[in-house]
Order: sequence, then C-alpha cells, then structure tokens
Amino acid sequence: GDCFPCPQEGCPMMGHYADRFPDKLKMINQKYFLNTAADPPFTTWRQKVFIKLSGVKKMRGDINLIFHDKEGNTKEYEIASGVLSQDQVYTKYLDVDINPKNTKKIEFLWNKTIFTLLWARLGAETANIIHGEDGHR
Repeated sequence: GDCFPCPQEGCPMMGHYADRFPDKLKMINQKYFLNTAADPPFTTWRQKVFIKLSGVKKMRGDINLIFHDKEGNTKEYEIASGVLSQDQVYTKYLDVDINPKNTKKIEFLWNKTIFTLLWARLGAETANIIHGEDGHR
C-alpha cells in the first residue's frame, strides 16, 4: 500500500526497461508490480484515451467509457470527474480487461450531478483511443 501511486521517478519496471531504474536495481529484495485484470487470465491492454467535449461551457459530473466485447461482456472505466469543460481535452491511460481484437463497441457515458440544470447537455466532440500505448500486458 505504500508503493502506489508511483514515486516521482516512476515505478520500477521489469524486463526490457529495468535499466531505467539503476538505483532500484542495487536494492536487495526489490518489489516490482504489474497491473492485472481481476479475472483469469489476468491480461490487460493499455489504451490511451483522448476525449474533447461539446455542449455547455462548464458543468459538474463524470465521464465514463464502457467497453463491450463480442461475447456480451462489458467493463466501465472513469475518464474524468468533477467540473467538466467543453474547451478541455481529457486524456487518460486505461488498462482494459477486454482485448481490442474482441471489442465490439465503446460507449460514451456522462452523468451530471443533481445540481446541474435539467436542460444542460454534454457530449463528445471527438473521442480517440490508441491501443497498445506504452506496450500491453
């Protein structure tokens, strides 16, 4: 519980990029961590998401993406929460449990807070998802 989120110099990496952390390599019994899915085979795919909003200038709420696979499974991921602005691009790295090759669709979902005006609307002007950003696991 003391190692995540990563320190400013980054999380120690195994394998090909281990040489980027020379101080960590000198330590005895160094711990390394991987992001995994909750269920077997525990594989995740790194996705980089960019979303530019359209609609009202600013409002409170949250943006989620729901990934659907060909077998009917879904996984929901939060992209942003709080004050949302139409002139901002929201970027986030996701470790998605659903293989990009088996992804049927990706659904954009936003929820407004109770205090948001009823007529207020918000949508995605653009949504780009880059598969395999920084490699995949």
